[in-house]
Amino acid sequence: MGYVALYRKFRPPVFEDVKGQDHIITTLKNQIRSDRVGHAYLFCGTRGTGKTSVAKILAKAVNCENPIDGSPCGQCEMCKEIATGNSMNVIEIDAASNNGVDNVREIIDEVSYSPTKGKRKVYIIDEVHMLSAGAFNALLKTLEEPPSYVMFILATTEVHKIPITILSRCQRYDFHRITIDTIEGRLRQVVDAEGIQVEERALRYIAKTADGSMRDSLSLLDQCIAFNYGEELTYDKVLGVLGAVDTEVFQKLFSALYTQDANSALTILSDVVIQGRELTQFVNDFVWYLRNLMLVQASDQMEDVVDISTDNLKSLKEQAEGADTDTILRFIRIFSELSSNIRYATQKRILIEITLIRLCKPQMDKDEADSFEDRLRILEEHDEKNSKLLDGLQSGQIAVAAAPGVTGAPIQPKEKKVLERAVPDDIKKLVSEWPRALLRMGNPMKTYMQKAKLSLGNDDKLQIVFDNKQLSDKYSKGESAEEFQNFIDEMMGKHVEYETRCLEPTQTFEESYVNLQSINFEIVTEDEDKENE
Repeated sequence: MGYVALYRKFRPPVFEDVKGQDHIITTLKNQIRSDRVGHAYLFCGTRGTGKTSVAKILAKAVNCENPIDGSPCGQCEMCKEIATGNSMNVIEIDAASNNGVDNVREIIDEVSYSPTKGKRKVYIIDEVHMLSAGAFNALLKTLEEPPSYVMFILATTEVHKIPITILSRCQRYDFHRITIDTIEGRLRQVVDAEGIQVEERALRYIAKTADGSMRDSLSLLDQCIAFNYGEELTYDKVLGVLGAVDTEVFQKLFSALYTQDANSALTILSDVVIQGRELTQFVNDFVWYLRNLMLVQASDQMEDVVDISTDNLKSLKEQAEGADTDTILRFIRIFSELSSNIRYATQKRILIEITLIRLCKPQMDKDEADSFEDRLRILEEHDEKNSKLLDGLQSGQIAVAAAPGVTGAPIQPKEKKVLERAVPDDIKKLVSEWPRALLRMGNPMKTYMQKAKLSLGNDDKLQIVFDNKQLSDKYSKGESAEEFQNFIDEMMGKHVEYETRCLEPTQTFEESYVNLQSINFEIVTEDEDKENE
């Protein structure tokens, strides 16, 4: 006999060998022991979670001559025939290729014939959601009241596509994604039975990559063993076969993105491409890394949840301590979107490069609120560094080298000139020259002030109206407010008192505040009024 794939060779023959679906196995075994087996079952769940395997075990169990504690014995004639696929009592149908009304009518015609041996005829319809609407309608009556010797087992990965009329006629069982620990334990049993040496970290990574699917994990293991036939399967070899990337690369990439170092981020991606790594897997693994970073930052009791080695966990915690939660969440959202878009893209590298540049230059995303927060974070960090430098200069901790040939007393701080306060007419002038003022502003002030609206506030103050509370708070106090105050004072040659406001989403500018452009600043005296009359 030729080679058999691991997922077929190690398909569970009895209920006890099914992993990760105890809630379903216990129920089915109890039904068989108490002879309360239903006539129609619906098995739902993602790929590789055991739907078809459980369906075949159930088909054997209801036909077994000597069931043991609800499980098939595996020794009787019926068990052996069903296991080899030679039994006329178990009919497997692929609804993806047999989805028409005529296919269902053939089933209905066959149902009228009782089994020649054994207790029940079992119809296993895989991917049942692929049946056409007419096929579902044709199946309804038979599914509701089949002969006593007939059982239907429907399996699907997309239960939302099945009509409610079908759902109401079946016992529904939802198969869960299998945990990484459970998959790793099963893989260890397989490699021990096959006599293959495999590192624990390698099995762990394969189990994680399988994403809750036992079948996928066995297929990946099969692939890795074939590539490294006759050798010990190590963690690095698994990474090479699966086109995956080590955690250290993700740490460097996150640091580059967080510090907005586009050059380093693009260099890391270039190295990944040169090594021949699979880019879709690279993006998915980085999302997983960001998820672990978020969980470690959220709680100190996440060792079991993040599922990484002790050394990696230590470095993950160190990176999480210096990271901003909102920034991590933004990275997760953007890379999750990239993960869904890149799957069918022809230029995967370009998509990733665009994303990296986008994250390193948040000013490009002017319409995104979370990118605005990221810009503020960078500015605040920059302001903090400048503030420390200024404090050092003032306290004398940082020495400033004097120009050659220059000696003398220390430079005295220049006294600030006291300016005359601006009047409404001056504010009107500032409003009219606002476009020119924007041209003279430096970034990031210019970017933030472009969307601001000017009004006349209380006590003849200039009122700056923003549609963002963070901007309103930013320019109401602190260094940013002082910088803006100095700018408008220097421009007008007078001290322009101002205040900031945030416009609520439900309000409009005209309703809430007096627009300077609509104010008539012409002052008419009583005598002039009489002359005009």
